[in-house]
Amino acid sequence: MEFSKENSSNGITSNEIKLIAIFAMTIDHCAWTFFPGFRTDWPIILHIIGRITAPIMFYFIAEGCYYTKNIKKYIFRLFILAIVSHFAYKLLLTPGNLNNINSNIPFYYNFIPFKTGIFDQTSVIWAYLLGAIALAIDTKKINIQKAWLKHIIIAICFFGAFIADWSSPAALAVFFIGKSHGNFKRQMLWLMGLITTYVIVYIIFINVIYGIIQFFVCLAIPILNKYNGERGKWKGMKWFFYIYYPLHLILLGIIGKYINGM
Repeated sequence: MEFSKENSSNGITSNEIKLIAIFAMTIDHCAWTFFPGFRTDWPIILHIIGRITAPIMFYFIAEGCYYTKNIKKYIFRLFILAIVSHFAYKLLLTPGNLNNINSNIPFYYNFIPFKTGIFDQTSVIWAYLLGAIALAIDTKKINIQKAWLKHIIIAICFFGAFIADWSSPAALAVFFIGKSHGNFKRQMLWLMGLITTYVIVYIIFINVIYGIIQFFVCLAIPILNKYNGERGKWKGMKWFFYIYYPLHLILLGIIGKYINGM
């Protein structure tokens, strides 16, 4: 199945799809705040809805790398977002009170909200960033002359994403979705293949229920298939996401601390 802007006059814009992703993400993070764990069916349903977000963001980070006129500025914006989002993410998903500075240090806690070991030490934005860097190098938007150095840096990007939310599969998804630009079927096959690997690791080492829930990323596929290749009239969506993502984590993190008496 080939996909291109030219043969897609109908459908929905990237702005509309991103709003769907933001809505699903907010539901997912509200579930962690108000319904921690899986003691009832409601958290599971809310987390299933939340699985829509990640594939959409993988896809549009790759799209951003493809269409941006200045890849270095694009990556720099992701870097700043990753730094800010780290503290917001740790506020939401780690124990401790608002005055506990140590909660911002990676590996200080191994409970987010399961005993995840070296996983989930920072937000998924870190994985997006590294995936974008790897893709930019591979597509020569960032030119590295020596092939051996190029391959080493790309490998470091994939391994470096291991500690983030969604781990290395997030960076790999951005990379391979970007490399398969224009071939929607191949992009989605890469997505589901990488997520299957993630699910297996999650089930074995972390939590069976939440691992199985990850398969519901497939719910994003029909939404992405409706993408018409157009941004939409509003040009401020990227800035809205850059602000909304850490801000909503901070607000939910503060609410969660008070709810749990921390």
